[in-house]
Amino acid sequence: MPRIPSSKLVVYAALAGNLAIAVTKFVAASITGSSAMLSEGVHSMVDSINEVLLLYGTARAAKPADASHPFGYGRELYFWAFIVALLVLALGAGVSVYEGIAHLRHPEPMARPLVNYIVLAASLVFEGTTWFIALRAFRAAKGKLGYFEAFRRSKNPTTFTVLFEDSAALVGLFIALAGVTASHVLQRPEFDGIASILIGGVLAASSLLLARETKALLLGEAAHPHVRDDILRIASEDPAIRTANGVLTVQLGPDQVVAVLSAEFEDALDTTRIEACVSRVEHAAKAAHPELSALFVKPQTPATWRQRMAGLSDAETPGP
Repeated sequence: MPRIPSSKLVVYAALAGNLAIAVTKFVAASITGSSAMLSEGVHSMVDSINEVLLLYGTARAAKPADASHPFGYGRELYFWAFIVALLVLALGAGVSVYEGIAHLRHPEPMARPLVNYIVLAASLVFEGTTWFIALRAFRAAKGKLGYFEAFRRSKNPTTFTVLFEDSAALVGLFIALAGVTASHVLQRPEFDGIASILIGGVLAASSLLLARETKALLLGEAAHPHVRDDILRIASEDPAIRTANGVLTVQLGPDQVVAVLSAEFEDALDTTRIEACVSRVEHAAKAAHPELSALFVKPQTPATWRQRMAGLSDAETPGP
């Protein structure tokens, strides 16, 4: 039986948990009339839709390259991850804020609050489990990087999207619990509406962070710097190359990178030996980084490279 990739496993676990939780929350909201509980039900339903979209994007991104997409379909995943961020903002945050305002305008006493407590406790267990699975996968992928730096550098949006969603869900559950408790104990149903608005704020903040990161990936973010550095090292060690000027990379998908190497060859080389050199560098680079889909080599002098790079503001771009 084929092994399921860890990123897909995270999404499957989150999808199963969110579907079960969403149904439970909606039932509890219909019984108790809690605005915060209804917002949480919408939150879990939106998260479930998001996981389906991420799985669809993952499947589309795995399609092999063809004539219309010679470098593959890797950016399909980035597109659907961006749609996920917009859905969290439009549906999750929007509905939560609207429901909270409506409850503040027309507050109604909560019926059978014990049902809310039971559902929220169960939801915390389920959400905590899926959050731990996502966190473990993210920690394994980030290595020695800090969490925020790993989030900024990650090229696979599935894991960090699920982790963000589950983190926002846990914060939302605690807010809902506080709102339900205050509404019940103080006999002030307005607190339930306030909790719903706060849940909407949490969802809006998380969606904007997700949208910012996935937008950068969708527009064509550079690959990890170590990919560039390894290609430069491999090229510099080849005897046919006088100077390896620099490398430009673009991330086309979680496992798809295209790179351009600027290099000055030795003057005595003929076309055949230049082609052999390019082949050696490409094979060595792909052996070091299997995600490298294509490596293009452009013969240039260091002066030409410096002139080309003068128009770029990326501080990480290497010099000659």
